[in-house]
Amino acid sequence: MMNWLMIGAASLALGASGAAMAAEAPRFGDFGFDETGMDRTVHPGDDFYAFANGEWDARTEIPADRARYGMFDMLALEVEQQVRDIILDAAERGGPEGSNEQMIADLFASWMNAGAIEAAGLAPALPYLDAVSAISSHEDAAALMAQRAYQAPYGVGVSADPEDPERYIMRAGQSGLGLPTRDYYLLDTGRFPEYREAYLAYIERIFELAELPGGADMAQAILELETALAEVHWTREDSRDVTKTNNRMSTAEFFALAPSLHLERALTGRGLPAEGEIIVSQPSAITGAGEVIANADLATLKAWLSFHFLSDRASWLPAAFDEAHFDFFSRTLSGTEEQRARELRGVQLVNGALGHLVGQVYVDRHYPPEASRQMDQLIVNLIDGFRGRLERLEWMDDETRTEALSKLSTFEPRIGYPEIWNEFDGLELRANDYFGNRERLSDFAWNEQLRRFPDPVDRRLWSWPPQIVNASYSALMNQITFPAGILQAPFFDMHADPAMNYGAIGAVIGHEIGHGFDDNGRRFDAEGRIRDWWTEETNDNFVERSDRLVAQYNEFCPFEDACVNGRVALGENIGDLGGMQMAYEAYRNYAAAAYPGGEPPVINGFTGDQRFFLAWAQVWRTLFRDDALRAQLARGPHSPGMYRVNGVVRNLDAWYDAFGITEEHELYLPPEQRVRIW
Repeated sequence: MMNWLMIGAASLALGASGAAMAAEAPRFGDFGFDETGMDRTVHPGDDFYAFANGEWDARTEIPADRARYGMFDMLALEVEQQVRDIILDAAERGGPEGSNEQMIADLFASWMNAGAIEAAGLAPALPYLDAVSAISSHEDAAALMAQRAYQAPYGVGVSADPEDPERYIMRAGQSGLGLPTRDYYLLDTGRFPEYREAYLAYIERIFELAELPGGADMAQAILELETALAEVHWTREDSRDVTKTNNRMSTAEFFALAPSLHLERALTGRGLPAEGEIIVSQPSAITGAGEVIANADLATLKAWLSFHFLSDRASWLPAAFDEAHFDFFSRTLSGTEEQRARELRGVQLVNGALGHLVGQVYVDRHYPPEASRQMDQLIVNLIDGFRGRLERLEWMDDETRTEALSKLSTFEPRIGYPEIWNEFDGLELRANDYFGNRERLSDFAWNEQLRRFPDPVDRRLWSWPPQIVNASYSALMNQITFPAGILQAPFFDMHADPAMNYGAIGAVIGHEIGHGFDDNGRRFDAEGRIRDWWTEETNDNFVERSDRLVAQYNEFCPFEDACVNGRVALGENIGDLGGMQMAYEAYRNYAAAAYPGGEPPVINGFTGDQRFFLAWAQVWRTLFRDDALRAQLARGPHSPGMYRVNGVVRNLDAWYDAFGITEEHELYLPPEQRVRIW
């Protein structure tokens, strides 16, 4: 009886026929949830993540070649195997010169030919290193930094204009560090001092492998130079604030920020115009960097440029460089025990560089059109649910509400795969020239930006290929994107109980919609323009609620000396909380129409609401190595999986009702302390 009810409910929710549902079982368990992964000795009110996932955590080992492992990673590895088959098929068959198959085959072959890379040695890099050696002045150094091949204390690119998202604009921001963030240089807590010592050893090792003199002294000088740059860099909190980083100026004003850097060359050397407008994300950091570089010893600048040229291309060079890079960046900073198999790294390389070519085959082989239709309906249901919440929101005044509803009405969902595919006409790849292939790929990608720069922004473009296990929101385009890769169990299962899909992919849909209304997304209007459409009173109400969410997450500390940064993670946490609120609203709306009396059946002892929350917990099953968890905290912006579960549910009244949570339980929050934003 329960199976019949479950099948009938799923067909009503997602449009699949009862016969189709009966023919195939859910990927996980009886209804889409792996009950064997639960730890029923833990009360859900004390640790909901452990209740739902404790046994899975206990019996699961992180693969030696990974720093973390969870449901995202499991699905990504499955997709990777499908991509591997596509690439190996192309490598075996080949194709006419310039064909998709030929480009895939040649890039993969050039990577797999480790012998040729070893034989080439440092020869492909020598012209670049010779150019560094020829530097005789700070002006020479600035000229080399202006070339894309070299490290610079700034980055320059092209993006949609936040005040006119139909056109492109130049953008610049702080750069120049070798360690992940400024905190790695400036903090003495946790393992940061050890990471700095390991960085010194890594720099010295690169100098040794390249047979460059004075490695130990140069390593210390480079660290001191980058520490000085880190001191003028903006914090992560300020750098993610779209209102603080939207600093529009003329190119002349940009050049004046740091005359010693000769920033006009940073534009013209990249093929960009020397006149026009540019947005500078962190102006004071550019000015500070100019002073640091101007006062730096010339020998240090030359060592810095040489080191980063080699480090950034370690995998293009003989294996000893690659191994040194892995040992520091993966083993030391993330705790990964082993390098991935070369073939799999080659698959990752081709999938990243030529993802749209691979993706066309992937969609044909692995993406059922029915998934798009069902996702369309789920998105409609989520948007309807959120619309209802906005219309009833007590802390938002009518003026702001009208703007919010207008923005919601213009959301553009993109599902499965792009309307148009990136083209690679003119890209030359050679089966025996890996270093050259990487150079040409970099040049081709940059030239594509230059080609598009004068034209209106094409909303049809996807930065991701479809075979990616992820989802995204673009504030400038007001688009939510769900690639084919994530539209699989445990996120989306056409054969699972509806509660599972609403609690998993439904909450992910809600999360991405929620980004349009998080602390940064809310700064953009229905047309994707950065504009303040909030009344002062409603803005104050939002800030008060979001500040309380920051405080809640600041208390999550997996280590005595390292906690979640609730301010840096705020956007993602608002997305999670709002996404679950939207998904639950949509699920209850669905249930009211689908079930007698509006109440879903009990399955395996779990009510519909319980299954909904278990679905959310299941998708965030994640194990971290200690260094990887520290890196997650230090770099952000996402909270670790266990906190994405517990941090959200304790703010939802329906969770308390579903599991009988009382003040006796550790996750309990009094109603007045529960954060309700969206």
